[in-house]
Amino acid sequence: MTAASPPEVLRAPLVVEFPFTRSLGPVQSAFLTGLREGTVLGVRTSDGKVMVPPVEYDPVTAEEIRELVEVSATGTVTTWAWNEHPRRQQPLDTPFAWVLVRLDGADTALLHALDAPGPDAVRTGMRVRVRWAAERTGAITDIACFEPCDDGPADDGPADDGPAPHDGAFADSVTGIVAEARLDYVYSPGRAQTAYINALSERRTVGERCPSCHKVYVPPRGACPTCGVATTDRVEVGPAGTVTTYCIVNIKAKNLDIEVPYVYAHIALDGADLALHGRIGGIPYDQVRMGLRVEPVWTEGGRYPDHYRPTGEPDADYDAYKELI
Repeated sequence: MTAASPPEVLRAPLVVEFPFTRSLGPVQSAFLTGLREGTVLGVRTSDGKVMVPPVEYDPVTAEEIRELVEVSATGTVTTWAWNEHPRRQQPLDTPFAWVLVRLDGADTALLHALDAPGPDAVRTGMRVRVRWAAERTGAITDIACFEPCDDGPADDGPADDGPAPHDGAFADSVTGIVAEARLDYVYSPGRAQTAYINALSERRTVGERCPSCHKVYVPPRGACPTCGVATTDRVEVGPAGTVTTYCIVNIKAKNLDIEVPYVYAHIALDGADLALHGRIGGIPYDQVRMGLRVEPVWTEGGRYPDHYRPTGEPDADYDAYKELI
């Protein structure tokens, strides 16, 4: 007779993404607008150094700096790393090198991509130039990438005798940007939470008890956060519980079909020593209170409770849940 195989630990691809919107100060506005116009601007610090990309505050004195200068679109690679497998929305869709380039006239280096046939074609000290994007909007992506070039004078930008002063004035300046932040990853909840999730699909809530302090954690974490020992003794809790704390949500979330305002609460299920999160429904938002007794509501085919509603029982005494707030 063979032993039963342990249940498979769950894994799922997840994506976290959001657009980050920010306004631009005069220096960053001039820099990005300049890229749109095919001009690379830097800023001169109090000690005379030229920083590209520019910053608005001196890294030494922390004072505002506004002296803009134009630098060349050619420069020198100071260090590099080969990227064999480009990822989504990276500058190039073929293998390329990440490079730090000190543009002629600048004292700091700019990070971008270098289009090269292979790592053998890249070296520290090589000369490169900007390859401008075909369509430019006022973003760092207006530099499509760098490309190798022969030693010699720049074919665009200021002369070799140094960076040229620039007033930063352009028509229709860029005043704000939207940066798309995205993280793709594979998440595994682990042994304990896999069992918890599988039980939820059967409309049961299962936690784990610490063998030392005997607290029951829901959702289980696989180990007791107080004692630091593994938890393997599974305990079914609930289904009813008590609202310990709550908040009223007044801002509608994207892709969430719930009318505002609504209440999101910490709920201590009967038999659990850790409160979990859940939405409260079936009661006006302004009547939700600490101590309210609630029970889960499941939808057809749902793998977890849609929300919790009042059970109709008297409110729990504060002493019964005060340690779980």
